[in-house]
Amino acid sequence: MRNFIVWFSISILFGCASTQPSFTVSVDSLASPTADSHKTYILIPGNEGILETDLQFKEYESYLVRVLNSQGYTPANSGDEADLAIILSYGIGEPQSHKYSYSLPTWGQTGVSSSNTYGTATTYGNTTSVNTSTTYTPTYGVTGSTNHTGTSITYHRYALITGYDYAKFKQTKAEIQLWKTTISSVGSSGDLRRVFPVLIAASAPYLGTNTGQIIPVSIKESDSAVITVKGLTKQ
Repeated sequence: MRNFIVWFSISILFGCASTQPSFTVSVDSLASPTADSHKTYILIPGNEGILETDLQFKEYESYLVRVLNSQGYTPANSGDEADLAIILSYGIGEPQSHKYSYSLPTWGQTGVSSSNTYGTATTYGNTTSVNTSTTYTPTYGVTGSTNHTGTSITYHRYALITGYDYAKFKQTKAEIQLWKTTISSVGSSGDLRRVFPVLIAASAPYLGTNTGQIIPVSIKESDSAVITVKGLTKQ
């Protein structure tokens, strides 16, 4: 019983390991008044040293393309047709260690709920002796608590998607931003491949817009928006 109480307390504190986590994603988007007039795009990697043929970029590109297409953007057949250049950058920070403290209840006897007395009588001649014994039924409950400390590791995961006026760049070589969407999340997973489609799905309604503030989005990997970004069919 004591082991059960400790297990139950830890489960309440940390959550069941089989429960799918919810990601909290921050989306911050800025856009110029003319952003909506540029919809035919080319997509370019923004990370230093990454080429368009890089396999990781190709995977992340596929997620972003699905969202862009759903928001009314059209991929250009060539750079000559494009009026928008979209730069995709992404990354994950170094692991950060955080200390925390918590209390766990201690379990033990708190009292007695009832008692029963039993006796036997023995007669020898004119003498009778009585032997009695009493049993007690104890009660159990929380008798106190113990303090503990632990350490958790978190990672900062992000994507930066920037749209440039590609028509103007082809004419004058001027790099004019039309919109910029910053997507970030802090959590225990250091697997960017796992988190990236979640980031992109959370940003879908805000790409190329002006949010006016940082928008917090709570989203799970099983959400239909994430399934769609991955190009899968929800079972």
